[in-house]
Amino acid sequence: MDTSRDAERTAGTRPSARDRLRPILKVLILDIAAPLATYSLLRSAGVTTVVALVLSGVVPAFGVAAGIVRHHRLEIVGALVLAGIIVGTVLGLVTHSPRLVLTEGSVPTAVLGVACLGSLCTRRPLMFGFALEFTGPDTPNGREMTRLWQYEEYRRLFRVITTVWGVGFLLEAAVRVLIIYDTSTGTVLASSKVTPFVWVAVLSAWTLAYGARQKRKGEQQAAASEIPGTSSADPQ
Repeated sequence: MDTSRDAERTAGTRPSARDRLRPILKVLILDIAAPLATYSLLRSAGVTTVVALVLSGVVPAFGVAAGIVRHHRLEIVGALVLAGIIVGTVLGLVTHSPRLVLTEGSVPTAVLGVACLGSLCTRRPLMFGFALEFTGPDTPNGREMTRLWQYEEYRRLFRVITTVWGVGFLLEAAVRVLIIYDTSTGTVLASSKVTPFVWVAVLSAWTLAYGARQKRKGEQQAAASEIPGTSSADPQ
């Protein structure tokens, strides 16, 4: 057996540190730093608040467009982000209200929340679809997820997760609207770029903890159901 070749093949399939950091850097630069810097520079140059806010959304929109070109498809999250930017831009230009421009972040969040709760009435809840897409349906873990879907406990697990994420998204959208109409434009812009990632981090941490707890619970139930002394090797 050529273990060195196997090791090289295995190492070649592992994501490098650069690959793991690339999505994080993309979010920090395109979705947070660039819009804030664009808004600040334009405002200091005397551009109106509405126009500065609209132009600050160009960089995230460019990131979504670049993703479409690179992957040759429009992912649902990218589509929602792009829809939110378009809605905020149109509302701002029509009404000349900077606060309405800032509601663009609440649009995709609210849509995701409604989509999550609505998917509970379908064959597979939305968060299972997201998890399967993230894992890769053709990977060993993805095929295992598909196989486990036949079990009621596994289906209930993702229904609970989808419910929590749906409610969480709707709460986040409501909180963002309240912040928009209660604080200054600059503060709202900064918080709107950071809050979604904090919210998703909290929900992700809960999901991992809940999944681990349910897994331990299932293992304990399986162990308790075993009756000692009934192996085929025991004398009759």
